[in-house]
Amino acid sequence: MIDLRSDTVTKPTPEMRRAMAGAEVGDDVYGEDPTVNRLEARAAGILGKEAGLFVPTGTMGNTIGIKIHTHHGEEVICEARSHVFNYELAMMGWFSGCLARPILAEDGILRWSQICKEIRPLGPHWAPTGLIEIENTHNMAGGAVSPTSVVNEICDGAHERGLNVHMDGARLFNAAAHLGRPASELAAKVDSVMFCLSKGLGAPVGSMLVGKADAMDRARLYRKRLGGGMRQAGVLAAAGLIALEQMPARLHDDHANARFLAEGLSRIEGLSIDPSKVQTNILFFDVTGTGLDSGQFSKGLKDRGVLANPVGPASIRMVTHYDVTREQCETALGACQELARQAMPHLTGVVSKN
Repeated sequence: MIDLRSDTVTKPTPEMRRAMAGAEVGDDVYGEDPTVNRLEARAAGILGKEAGLFVPTGTMGNTIGIKIHTHHGEEVICEARSHVFNYELAMMGWFSGCLARPILAEDGILRWSQICKEIRPLGPHWAPTGLIEIENTHNMAGGAVSPTSVVNEICDGAHERGLNVHMDGARLFNAAAHLGRPASELAAKVDSVMFCLSKGLGAPVGSMLVGKADAMDRARLYRKRLGGGMRQAGVLAAAGLIALEQMPARLHDDHANARFLAEGLSRIEGLSIDPSKVQTNILFFDVTGTGLDSGQFSKGLKDRGVLANPVGPASIRMVTHYDVTREQCETALGACQELARQAMPHLTGVVSKN
């Protein structure tokens, strides 16, 4: 099967497996796992922050990131399609006691001009704003990248108002690869960043939360409350170190494959996508023109050896990663073309292999 459902499906590289087998370990809850300690220090250094915390999942990292900046009864401003609002089981409410204040933004990119209108002071009738959250890259906006100038303007405005900014940077290194800038520059002004080791960077497990040292001290206690004390976690951190040091350099390949897919899909009658909007490794295309809904199209692809997730009634999401080659992308395009033709026998669209 050609698996384009997500970059979470990647398998650890042989070097990761060797590092895991030989990892030096200790009890991380006591702060005694040397491999975890190295990973946390290295992650903080690469992002230009004081300290880091290794967590099992991105959802846990975002949950803690929101908690360390807020109090019960506050609002968190976020984009309407953001992961923290839609796909993290309402943890900002359940764990942090906060309410989301979602803003729909073009291409998922929040801007200060939108945010400043929604900031609420303490008052007798509404919850005050406690935090601003931004997502870079934006998953459900097709991997869209927030320009550094936009992020910096948000941070400057927020800090002037006494507010912190948390970045869900699950795929931050994809954003950095697209912009051709170091990840530290993209996150320089935000107060905390979560990024995943287990997506495009290919580690089998784990995410990082980085920020100020005192905030990470409190974050470690919240990790414990959420069941994230993993003891001899150096076995996992060893793979994370390789992911962090080696894998960002190859993300351009995933982006090129995503653009290749988008351009090919745009030439298939019955499918609709704007290749110019594909910046990183995520793309969405509309199948309405085939007469099939997204569930039917996804099933048809699976029958042809390609896995891709339906999103809503009309869209299919594909995500490229290091376990998918250019040749497999060509095969996936062929499956899409065959399925579209079968659904609408009059179609004549041809996919170029060039």
